[in-house]
Parts: sequence; C-alpha cells; structure tokens
Amino acid sequence: MSYGQRPMRVIYFVSLFPCWSETFIVREVHELIGFGVDVRIVSLKHPSEKLVQSDALALIDRVIYPVSWWTAFPRVVQQLRLHPLRESRDLLGLVRQLIWRPAELAKSVAVWWRTLGLLPVVKSLAPDHLHAHWATFPSTAAMLTSTRLEVPFSFTAHAHDIFLHDHLLAEKMRRAAFGITISEFNRQYLSDKVSSRARQCMRIVHCGVSPAAFAYEPEGRRAGFILAVGRLDEIKGFIHLIDACSLLVERGVAFECDIIGEGPLRAALQRRIDSSGLTARVRLLGALSQEEVRRNLSQASVFVLPSVVTARGDRDGIPVALMEAMAVGLPVVSTRVSGIPELVVDGVTGLLTEPGNSSDLADAVARALTEPEAVAVRALDARRKIVQDFDVAKEARKLYELLPWQQLHFKATAEALGPAGKGLS
Repeated sequence: MSYGQRPMRVIYFVSLFPCWSETFIVREVHELIGFGVDVRIVSLKHPSEKLVQSDALALIDRVIYPVSWWTAFPRVVQQLRLHPLRESRDLLGLVRQLIWRPAELAKSVAVWWRTLGLLPVVKSLAPDHLHAHWATFPSTAAMLTSTRLEVPFSFTAHAHDIFLHDHLLAEKMRRAAFGITISEFNRQYLSDKVSSRARQCMRIVHCGVSPAAFAYEPEGRRAGFILAVGRLDEIKGFIHLIDACSLLVERGVAFECDIIGEGPLRAALQRRIDSSGLTARVRLLGALSQEEVRRNLSQASVFVLPSVVTARGDRDGIPVALMEAMAVGLPVVSTRVSGIPELVVDGVTGLLTEPGNSSDLADAVARALTEPEAVAVRALDARRKIVQDFDVAKEARKLYELLPWQQLHFKATAEALGPAGKGLS
C-alpha cells in the first residue's frame, strides 16, 4: 500500500518497547512491514528489560522514545500558547473523567505532557494512521496525537485495559476510526459494560503466531515434563499449578515442572514450592529467550496455563503462550477464563478446568500425561485451530485491510462530532 511515492506510514503507540511479554506486537509489526507498510513505534517509556528478543531488536531503529523533561517543556508551552482552548479542554476533560482515579489521572496528565513533547517528532514523520496497543495510556497518547495532527487513530484492546483500567474507553471508542479487540468475549464485555456501540465499532483481530516458526513436533517428548510460560503475576494462576503438582505427588504421578517467566510473584511462588516440598520437581526458570522457549516447547509433554480472575476483576485475554504450545503439537490444559475457550475447546483442542481449582487442574494434567491416543488427536486439532484462526499473517492482514478506508471514516466522524470532536469531552 502506498500514498503517492512512499508507502503508507503507521505509527504504533505502546507503553514499553521492547517488552518480553508482548511478542504479539512485534510479530504484528513485522507482518505489516511485510505488507509494505512503514511502521514506526512510539514507546511511552524507556526500555528497562535486560532480555531483548531478536525479532524485537530488529525493530529498535524504528522506535521513538520520550524526550527529556527539559526538551518537552518549551514544546508544551508552545502548544499551550498556540492552542490554549484545546489544551485546556483536554486537561479539564482528563480531570473530569478521572477525578476519582487519582493515580490514573496523574499518569494520563504525564501522557499528555509526553505526547506534546513528542509532537514535533511524530509530525515530521507525516503519519497516515496511528494505532495503539492497549486501550489505556498508549491509546490516550494516540487519541491526543490524532486530534493535534488531524490523523485518524485506532487501538487494540486486550485484557487489563478493559477489565481493570477502562478509563476514557467510551471516549476512545467514540473517536477512533475503528477499534480492535482480541476475542468475541471481549467484544461482548465491552458491549455490556462500556458502550452498546462496541459490537458495531470493535473488530476482532486475534493475536497470533507463525505456524512456520512453531513447527509441529508431536513426537520425541520427555515423559512427565510439565511446562508453563507466562509473567509471574496473579492472573496466570501459577500458585494453583504448584498446588496441583503437590496433588500429583500424592497420587504417585511421575513428573517434573518448569515455569518460564518473570514477575512480581516470583518470591511468593518459590516459597510455595519450598513449603510444599517440591524443590526437586518444580523450577522457576525466569525469563528466557524465544529460542529457549521454543526448545522447551519441543520437549515438554503437557503445557499448563491455569489463568484466573482476580478479586479486582483482572484476567487474561487469550494468552499467546497457549497458541505457541498448540502450534508445536503440545497438549494444553487451561481454564474457562475470558476468551480462552475460543482457542482451547474443551476435549477438542485441549482440556479446560475451572479457574482456581487445583484438584480439577491436577486431574486434567494427569489425563494429558496418561492418555496418549486422545492427546494425539487433540494435539492435531489444536494445530489446525492455530493455522485456521490464529495465524499472525492472516490476523495482521485483517488490520491491514482496515487501513485504506479509515481516512474517509475519520473525516466523517470528525464532522459528525463537530466542535466537541476537537478535544476530550
């Protein structure tokens, strides 16, 4: 796709780039580049992670990071001087909508500051479209930039950004050229909880994996090897996997379990492993490279991701880690949370249990380890499911095909909104 003599230019807004747990964004960007789109990335925070995946590293030259406070200051002052009504209206809009959420208000004002600080850089790139991953602060930045440059924006909503932090979401759905979410569950949730317009304005584009990059390898696996991959936080439910491992020991099941990932619950999980006497059987491996993750996927006997819904309502979307396991022919066990049943169809492409039920989880893992014929059938069906519905190239194509018509839609939306469309309401 080209505009005149150059390819269409899309700027992605994300909270942090690179980010170990957001490989799905990296894959989507690579696919769009392959379609001929010139993609640049605005990261609202400077990089902080030590481990950088090779495919993310290949995009580093395309990333724009926030300017310093001193650099941003005169740019913000200039915008306030040139557009006092617009900037005042946006700031007052943030205060009005987030007054009872002081932490989110403070972060949103910081995003406004960083957006104005980066405005000359973004403007110089002459983007044709802006797209944000996560409906929180990245989409706030995209929406504010959209108003100032008169360039349409869109966003992808995933999980915590709608279940836990839904600030300004109705406004973003109203103003965006289009919105995307990653599951039918999410779209229905948005329709029920945020705006009835969700079913009309939100498209479904799955996160995905490349079937070619995750070759189907159902044979030659290590007997009894349980694998889990994910950030070590509450929504992943790894505490229940450890408890299920205790039950497997009591039942005399031979196994070993490795958990790949890093996060705030690492110390708590290690204490549970130690207190349960599982030190010789369950290991926390920390964050590993994508190549190391693939090697473990090729060796494991079963993949387990026991996602839960927290007391605050936070939960997973459709974890990409499950897709990677299913793509290589690894039997999966997960839970009936959010959009997971759209990927893991119980008894067909994997096994599902009730979230937070360690006994249920132990039963399902034991089945996956001791029913080779049924497991082989489910593994093949799981691979087919990935190829059909979660191939990143096919899913990125859906986003790509949304881009050509949004220019006219944006103009029509702006005209329909009238003067109120020039800032936050």
